[in-house]
Amino acid sequence: MRRLLASFALLLPLVLEPTFVPSRPVLPPGKLGELLVLTRNSPTTRYVDQEGRYSGVENDLIQLFAREQGLRVRYLDRQPLHHILPALKHQQAHLAAAGLAITSDRLDDFQFSPSYQMVQGVLAYNTENRVPRGPKDLVGKHIEVVKGAAELEDLRLMKARFPGIRWREVPESDSEGLLIRLSQRQTDYAVTQAHVLDIVRKFHPNVARAFPLGDPKPLAWVFPRNADPVLVHEAEEFFLRLIYDGTMRQLLERYYGHAERLNPLDVAHFLQKRMTLLPGYAPMFKEAQELTGIDWRLLAALGFQESHWNPLATSPTGVRGLMMLTVDTVDRMGVTDRLDAKQNIMAGARYLAELKDTLPLRIREPDRTWLAMAAYNIGYGHLEDGRVLAQRRKLDPDLWSEVKAVLPLLSQYEYYSTVKYGFCRGGEAVILTENVRAYYDILQRLEAPHSPGFELFTRVPISEQPSR
Repeated sequence: MRRLLASFALLLPLVLEPTFVPSRPVLPPGKLGELLVLTRNSPTTRYVDQEGRYSGVENDLIQLFAREQGLRVRYLDRQPLHHILPALKHQQAHLAAAGLAITSDRLDDFQFSPSYQMVQGVLAYNTENRVPRGPKDLVGKHIEVVKGAAELEDLRLMKARFPGIRWREVPESDSEGLLIRLSQRQTDYAVTQAHVLDIVRKFHPNVARAFPLGDPKPLAWVFPRNADPVLVHEAEEFFLRLIYDGTMRQLLERYYGHAERLNPLDVAHFLQKRMTLLPGYAPMFKEAQELTGIDWRLLAALGFQESHWNPLATSPTGVRGLMMLTVDTVDRMGVTDRLDAKQNIMAGARYLAELKDTLPLRIREPDRTWLAMAAYNIGYGHLEDGRVLAQRRKLDPDLWSEVKAVLPLLSQYEYYSTVKYGFCRGGEAVILTENVRAYYDILQRLEAPHSPGFELFTRVPISEQPSR
């Protein structure tokens, strides 16, 4: 008994260590009836969106793959990041879908799917301080990096050349917390990935990219070294098909296509106006949501892009008011005073809803919203011309990522002369829509959703409502 207790005492520190996972290999998915997936909660992997649903690139990929395989999914959320690969190494799941990069260190212990995205490690700095130009500027500075991050390989290579470089490995899920501390000047520098930095900069415009760390790295799903070969083969076929048919590109565009739209000055100005002007107009945007069913934060983002929430705004072409409405639109919507903020917001919301209702029923969200947003700027006829050009180029006219690629062509004679409505500045519609997407992202994070009541779920299409 004493010998048994002594042995247990020796093992106790390992059992209590949070990264310790006993080896109990799971059955193959076909026998188990479900797919066990290691993941993490982060804006680039899997998170709960504004409608209470799980979203994220990894989430969407796993759901699509499991549906094709006829499997249920059980997620094993490992926080922080450095817990994921040890659990996978001990075969606690079939795979890890957690935004993990392929590195030379990891190739020794794991198998990988085909890569679905290239990411660049970067050093982030606070723009209130001097920008570092290279590794030698990091000597003696306080640097933070997420424990288990792929960029640790790059840091170790730099340290071999500059031994004075030191860093602290922080046990977090992702680098967003590090970047927030950097924005608050609680650390000198933070190591992150470029696409994560682009997301965080929308909320903390005083953090920026100093220089890249190493070469870009491929992201992929990770499998145990002795994973079920059938599962690995199916995953390979899955990714190769998604890359070939364009589904992968569309998915990445949905989440990251607008991430770099706003510069730090744009973000800082927006955040300042959110504090000073938005509270006065928020009740009007929420009332407009009750009328149309469109998220008040999206309407507010559109209003800011159009006028910076200025109810007296006027453009050289004669559009006026907070939502910048034309004379024809206000007449059709029954507006008596374009410069009255409430009337203007209500009319703009109804017009956007009308455009959404006019689009073919087969177009799904969020493409339906972004196409309608472009039509809000250039008119429904010109949007249809853009969709015609997309078809001619063998692109999908029902996807915003495809249509936005051709809309700028409507300002070139060789293209606009071949469509029904002729010339328009289609590039402006792309800029407006992408900026609105970026502002909407910010408001989704900073402003609470509005739950107006039962009428939101029984909305009559705008096209069937009597005009005012």
